[in-house]
Amino acid sequence: MSRTLAGRAASIAAAALAATLVAACGGGGGDAGGGKVKLAIGVFSDFGYTELIKEYQAAHPEVEVEQRTVKMEQHHTQLATQLAGGRGAADVVAIEEGNIAQFRQSKDKFVNLADYGAKDLRDQWAAWKWNQGTADDGDFVLGLGTDMGSLALCYRRDLFEAAGLPTEREAVGALWPTWEEYLEVADAFSRKTPDVKFVDTAQNVYKAILDQTEEGYFAKADDSFIGDRNDEVKRAFTLAASLGEKKQTGALAPFSQDWNVALKQASFATTTCPAWALALIKAGAGDEAAGKWDVAAAPGGGGNWGGSFLAVPKQGKHPREAYELAKWLTAPEQQKRIFKQTGNLPSEPAAYQDPEVTATTNEYFNSAPVGRIFGDSAESLEPTYRGTKDAKVTPVFNNALSRVETGKQSTADAFDQAVREARDAAR
Repeated sequence: MSRTLAGRAASIAAAALAATLVAACGGGGGDAGGGKVKLAIGVFSDFGYTELIKEYQAAHPEVEVEQRTVKMEQHHTQLATQLAGGRGAADVVAIEEGNIAQFRQSKDKFVNLADYGAKDLRDQWAAWKWNQGTADDGDFVLGLGTDMGSLALCYRRDLFEAAGLPTEREAVGALWPTWEEYLEVADAFSRKTPDVKFVDTAQNVYKAILDQTEEGYFAKADDSFIGDRNDEVKRAFTLAASLGEKKQTGALAPFSQDWNVALKQASFATTTCPAWALALIKAGAGDEAAGKWDVAAAPGGGGNWGGSFLAVPKQGKHPREAYELAKWLTAPEQQKRIFKQTGNLPSEPAAYQDPEVTATTNEYFNSAPVGRIFGDSAESLEPTYRGTKDAKVTPVFNNALSRVETGKQSTADAFDQAVREARDAAR
């Protein structure tokens, strides 16, 4: 499940505390009373698994499954600690695509799912998705893909109308074939409606642009840091920062409480939206905004923001049963059902090309054909290479953009500082 920056919606504090206490007490697997096999699955946010787990237990009465949910950043930090300590990890763990390269370096701590036949499932997934979850030229299968975050652009129809801009999604998408043209639309919007921000945050724009490149901060060939000489990084930063310099962004922390308040107050008109973000927009904007939001094609031709994998740490007592659970949860039929429930887009062609998915519309977003929009985006998707230290470098550039948005630094000075700090973080 996709979610960089702030990740997807935060879980409640009680769940986080419970998960931490369970982890402190020991391993993820064990035998429950009555001889049942007890499995724990560790996720962040809403993977859509609650009802599926109940169904799986009903079909497998010998298995009992506990779901642990914490915030995304805490989840991955906690998992790294548990792997290093050799105890406390769940039997099945979710790993976000922005962190998969990091955990691939610790593959000795995970079960090679190929040992249980995972390689036979390879053709279920889009080739790039399958490859992201493997190592050693595909011989080591670290994780099975869950969703992916093919990208679109969400916008407020009423605010576009007030600015004298088109409101129909096809016409809106035609306004911005490139990000440079997206900035031109921002200028036109701001001239007509100066009291409303065009976009929520420069950070999301920056990430969307960078996620349309083959390489970002790190070289695909050797994982070396190239953020200081990759022209695509500077281009993405400069374009996003220009919105901040012109005060056309809300300078909001993505998916924060302030972001939710801004949604409720209709104080910004556009936001980059991978499939999973639709639920967050609806939750923040509330029922009164139903039909006012819509979904158009993203500038630059799609991209991928997020998506996750299910992996099996070695420390669990029941690796085969854990694999079978992960295999079932990531099967096309379950991915289709999750999409209908949460909007998380399947990463398997058999699922996202299925008529049930492609025909799906979202009433809240003016009945936008979200199955077709996100499915079409998935067809042309080429993910950006994620370096092993990507999670350390990304916040450096996000902080730099915040300094531009708040008027503390110029774009050039913020970028130069970010490059210096990123070099240190990448060492």
